Amino acid sequence: MTLQKQNISLFAISDFARLFDLKNSNTLYKKIQRLENQKIIKKLINGKYLFLLSHADEFSIAHFILNPSYISLESALSFYGIMTGFSYSLTSVTTRPPKTILLDNKEYSYSRINPSLFWGYEKNGQFLIANKEKALLDYCYFSLKGLRTPIDFDEIDTTQLDNRKLSEYAHRWGDKRIVKIIKNII
Repeated sequence: MTLQKQNISLFAISDFARLFDLKNSNTLYKKIQRLENQKIIKKLINGKYLFLLSHADEFSIAHFILNPSYISLESALSFYGIMTGFSYSLTSVTTRPPKTILLDNKEYSYSRINPSLFWGYEKNGQFLIANKEKALLDYCYFSLKGLRTPIDFDEIDTTQLDNRKLSEYAHRWGDKRIVKIIKNII
């Protein structure tokens, strides 16, 4: 199958049409429906699919479902080993309205952030993830807004953080409350 040959695990309908050179929308949707029925592909959300013979990880799926977005908050902090514990929800930050999507008993949660604060992430394979310091600042920000539980610094491993970068990021944020929280950490 062409999807496998091209190492494609996640695709939009437009990608599929281009890949198979399908110009007729009827033919396109029938082919997609057939592949769904054969359990070769799976619909994630409207217009976005997963090739089931591939090995797409949850972070890649989260990034693919909603763009622009990057993995952050509990998921990123846990990924880096900064926050202990397991989050049922895979948490991301987006400039779009907040959204929660349930797929295969996994919750993908997207929290809205102002576009001016949409920075401090890096590409890791097929997804974007906040760097350690930005993930912590995002968490503090949403905690101050009452959208996250207050941060328990006894459960955070701050030894992995770059204090200089954390301080720079806090000042760049432009919120005195964030700066105060970060000063208490470093």
